[in-house]
Amino acid sequence: MRIIAGALRGKKLFSVSGTQTRPTADRLREAIFNILSFRVQDAVVLDLFSGTGALGIEALSRGSRFAVFIDSSNRALACISRNIKACAFEKKARIIKWDITKNLDCVKGARPAFDLVLMDPPYDRNSIAPALAHLYRSDCLKSDARIVVEHSLLEPVDPQPGAYIVCDHRKYGKTLVSILSYVV
Repeated sequence: MRIIAGALRGKKLFSVSGTQTRPTADRLREAIFNILSFRVQDAVVLDLFSGTGALGIEALSRGSRFAVFIDSSNRALACISRNIKACAFEKKARIIKWDITKNLDCVKGARPAFDLVLMDPPYDRNSIAPALAHLYRSDCLKSDARIVVEHSLLEPVDPQPGAYIVCDHRKYGKTLVSILSYVV
């Protein structure tokens, strides 16, 4: 696993041992960031279900201003911390231990608000709908923020009416990437 582009292009990242965490493959990460292109520069990023932190770190490498990483696993949080330190992004990152499926009060009303949300929840555990609902209730998104959801074919993204609209939807093998826009 490595950073695909930007200031730290080619830098290797640490991964979480075991099968609990499924990092986003390099090629899929590259595809996601090619779709996002101009939205990454100077963005404030929220990386939900962070795992290794690869998505948020990729955004920082490509010029995002700041990133918040949220996960509930101690092993994942240790890996994220190790990767952020290895990339010297300590001043551009914040790590939070939190159960996203319960709420997102940890970022409620965050300022500056988030421009970009990267979400890679565990597949087929019905985590997407609650996470999107909590994200909406947290009042932490800028108008027209983009939410990128990596998910399996078996768990489609069903955005809340009046909260999000689907801008793009792409299939990469057994993985879907849905890009939503936050509407206020």
